Amino acid sequence: ARAKVVNQQISHHTQLIQKITSWMDLMGDCTAALELLTPDLLEEDEEMYHQMIEECETTAKQLISEGEKFELQLMMSGKFDGKGARMILTAGAGGTEACDWVDMLRRMYTRHAERMGFSVTEEDKTAGDVVGYKSVELLMEGTNAYGWFRGEKGAHRLVRLSPFNANNKRQTTFAGVDVMPVLEDEEVADVVIPESELEITTLRSGGKGGQNVNKVETGVRIKHIPTNINIKCTQQRSQLLNKQIALKLLKSQLLSIAQEQKCRDLQEIRGDVVEAAWGAQIRNYVLQPYKMVKDTRVEGWETTD
Repeated sequence: ARAKVVNQQISHHTQLIQKITSWMDLMGDCTAALELLTPDLLEEDEEMYHQMIEECETTAKQLISEGEKFELQLMMSGKFDGKGARMILTAGAGGTEACDWVDMLRRMYTRHAERMGFSVTEEDKTAGDVVGYKSVELLMEGTNAYGWFRGEKGAHRLVRLSPFNANNKRQTTFAGVDVMPVLEDEEVADVVIPESELEITTLRSGGKGGQNVNKVETGVRIKHIPTNINIKCTQQRSQLLNKQIALKLLKSQLLSIAQEQKCRDLQEIRGDVVEAAWGAQIRNYVLQPYKMVKDTRVEGWETTD
């Protein structure tokens, strides 16, 4: 585990050195081009003169763009911002429409994460009764994945003409998005949760895996009673392994909430459960009668088509 952490640090610093080297090269190209842009060159070769100006402008824009991206990365200076992210999408109010909304969010976040250079793995998913999913768990690996996605935590509201409504009426539906950092074993080793605060139940995992997962209760659900946080794990074929993974996920989520709330003690953490229902949404996606995406947390932030 220690070697993995060291390798990650080496990789991070190597990428930083490569960025600085590329920036220095771009700056050197701009400086050299500016030195050559003289009145004599304009008189001798006007075409070359304008071509060098265009190249200089292109290089300068690229350097500014790279600098803005790096400035954004520097803003992700939280304790766990540099970690990978585990995102859980859950269908809320809306029935079949909510399951389809979870599937839409799954595709949206997966494509965005891949575009940002993160690797995405579907750790777990529960299919809906008709379409979509009741819940999906995504693992996003890469530097600053948690810092990039932690602001997505909350309820997301969709308004559209429902294809599942016989009268094609406008329908509102909700989905909950929860995000937690991916922490190593040694980072959660010091977190001690009393057994009296845990409610552990078992369930059948279902899906592929034969009789072992369809007839034996290998899945585990752990509820942290003080905060009302629920963690479900059906990744492994062993109940013991699923329990260990679920406990690690619970500790990771408690640590991230403690960091957000600046709590010194786990006992001070208040319940921070995402409620996917009316009045709790952080973002609205309206597709009918007009198209608009509006974030309710930031006054005045919205975009329209």
